[in-house]
Amino acid sequence: MRGRLHAWLRQAHSDLAMAVYASDGGFHAQACYHCSQAAEKALKAVLLALDQEPERTHSIERLLSALELLGIETAPLRQLPLKPLQRMTTASRYPAGDEAPVDLFDERDGALALQVAHAVVGFADQQLGELDQPSTS
Repeated sequence: MRGRLHAWLRQAHSDLAMAVYASDGGFHAQACYHCSQAAEKALKAVLLALDQEPERTHSIERLLSALELLGIETAPLRQLPLKPLQRMTTASRYPAGDEAPVDLFDERDGALALQVAHAVVGFADQQLGELDQPSTS
């Protein structure tokens, strides 16, 4: 399971790096999408570290709830604007009527998405670091 969880975490970091790259290039819809993916995959890595098969979902809220049921303190993440990031999963990829995602997301959206994604991936890194520590009892 360890190899699989590290694969999810590596992909989360890759998605976050792609989001930064897209944002720097002015591709804000794409940056938002990759931020949502990075957050989602990072949380799934933590679930895998706890020997839980992650639900097939794009819902960051549901993934956090699953972690909370396992005793993981997620209050710092619950303070973040998660709903906008969660909405970006599909809204940043698919046209809504005659509006393309490229017309719906701007630099502020990208900056918010990057802020939240960095926090979620950092949270996952911290959790996985703590989970890999040997018990002192």
